[in-house]
Amino acid sequence: MKNILTEIKNRQTVVLGTFFILLIACKSNNDPIDESVSYCNPLNLNYRFQVTEASYREGADPTVVWFKDRYYLFASMSGGYWHSKDLGKWSFIETDEIPTEDYAPTAIAIQDTMYFMASSEDFDFMTATGKPNAIYKAADPLSGKWQIATDSIDFGVWDPAFFMDDNQRLYFYWGCHPGIPIKGIEMDYKKNFSSIGDQVDLLRANLKEKGWEVYGEVNEDVNAYSWLEGAWVNKHEGKYYLQYSSPGTQFNSYNDAVYVAENPLGPYKLQNHNPFSYKPSGFIGGAGHGSTFTDEYGNYWHASTMAISVKHNFERRIGIWPAFFDKDGVFYTYTAYGDFPHEIPDFKMNGPEDFQPKWMLLSYNKPVEVSSSLSEYPKENAVNENVRTYWSADSGNADEWLMIDLEENSTVHALQVNFAEQNSTLLGRSDSIYQQYKIECSTDKQDWKLLVDKTRSKEDAPHDFIEFSAETKTRYIRITNYRVPDGNFAISGFRVFGFGKGNKPKPVDSFSVERNMDDKRQVMLKWPKQHDAVGYNIRYGVAPDKLYSNYQVFDIDSLTILSLNSTMEYYFAIDAFNESGITAGTVVLSTLK
Repeated sequence: MKNILTEIKNRQTVVLGTFFILLIACKSNNDPIDESVSYCNPLNLNYRFQVTEASYREGADPTVVWFKDRYYLFASMSGGYWHSKDLGKWSFIETDEIPTEDYAPTAIAIQDTMYFMASSEDFDFMTATGKPNAIYKAADPLSGKWQIATDSIDFGVWDPAFFMDDNQRLYFYWGCHPGIPIKGIEMDYKKNFSSIGDQVDLLRANLKEKGWEVYGEVNEDVNAYSWLEGAWVNKHEGKYYLQYSSPGTQFNSYNDAVYVAENPLGPYKLQNHNPFSYKPSGFIGGAGHGSTFTDEYGNYWHASTMAISVKHNFERRIGIWPAFFDKDGVFYTYTAYGDFPHEIPDFKMNGPEDFQPKWMLLSYNKPVEVSSSLSEYPKENAVNENVRTYWSADSGNADEWLMIDLEENSTVHALQVNFAEQNSTLLGRSDSIYQQYKIECSTDKQDWKLLVDKTRSKEDAPHDFIEFSAETKTRYIRITNYRVPDGNFAISGFRVFGFGKGNKPKPVDSFSVERNMDDKRQVMLKWPKQHDAVGYNIRYGVAPDKLYSNYQVFDIDSLTILSLNSTMEYYFAIDAFNESGITAGTVVLSTLK
């Protein structure tokens, strides 16, 4: 990798807003904007087009740090970083004063200074040769101005992470390779971040036991190597929780798992519940290689990498989810319905019951009409809940459009418009990269009223999330292109959220579980389809009251999970959901250990 930011100006650009102006709803007019803070994964950041390869956006390996009065978000290969006061609205700072063209950056706030480090582009971690990493500092990172704190630490690393203990002793963690363990060491930040003591091997891969470390889209490639990377440490009630990611960033199976110790450099023991953060399904999958931080109310949040990986393996996005400690100190991230809209709480959450979807999905597999379509990118792809497939119009002209028929008048509260860059040739950042469009609604397909007007927007919003201040009653929703920054008008997900007219689905009160006794990392579930269900969320874990992992599916009646710990017994429940809500499963079944 080379630092190619010589063309970048040092400026700050506001790029993400959670709320938008509701001009005219089909059944309500000129309502005030709701002041709650909501969001929908993937985060609607102005992910940068990469500059050295095919035209694709990338944002990954996030570190989120609270400093002074706001959060700062650093991500790989982004040409800068973002800041926010509420986790909902993010603003971008472009800078060439730190190595934002390197992978897996990390940061830490020490007293009144922010420190930053990225993976060393000139260091070969296989041979331990090359230039070690530099560390940068800023008293005011809002300005984009940084200085060198130390031009070289004692050794080079990839995927670095800092942790400051309560006694103000600083620890450092790193690792990014299938055959190399996650390592740690103590540092003296008062003496140019020099090392204290020896490097310690903290954990290694164990694919025969840990199914989540097995390579592949659903952890299926048992003969391949697996990447071990992305360390991060949190402390809770005297214990240290070391997180790491596997098996590969391009997969929906990308996850973070956790080890626990009594001391910051171990010895670490694998937590029974794992992976710590896992989202292998839904509109967009992946929940690995990230950071865990607390908000002003004491809630834990986990920011991590989500996979598209169509135009390039590193075509990635960023998501955030709440994380919790249970009464026994078990640490887990709650990813159920993790790409549905949620409200960011202004209170201390007790558990997942305080973080349920704000609305349900109304657009899944609904009838679609379009102005035109490329044969290999059909219209159905815009509503199939798969970010990796998309509809593309024949052109990027201002008269291209797509319309969804919700099949009945429905209560709509929010939309998410996910753009796909079909035939894009864009590289890097530019003031000309933004989308313009309008959205209209109708109850009869004849009389159309303006719902969203972004025809003069100058925001780059690749995953535009639009929340309405009041409910909108409509059946048909149409988006019309005014401008795309390059290529064709293309959408990977035109997602409509609200509530349907009917009842919640009946509970799944019977299903079967069969453990593969030849490979206990694997289990198969089967259940009877509910005629009134749109999909199912399988909850599972290592105890009946610890069903912390989630696997969301649509319109199927069986699922094979390949990511279990072969030494643990597991318990399962299946929830059903539809456009009116979620019905928790009434039965919990276990597998053999």
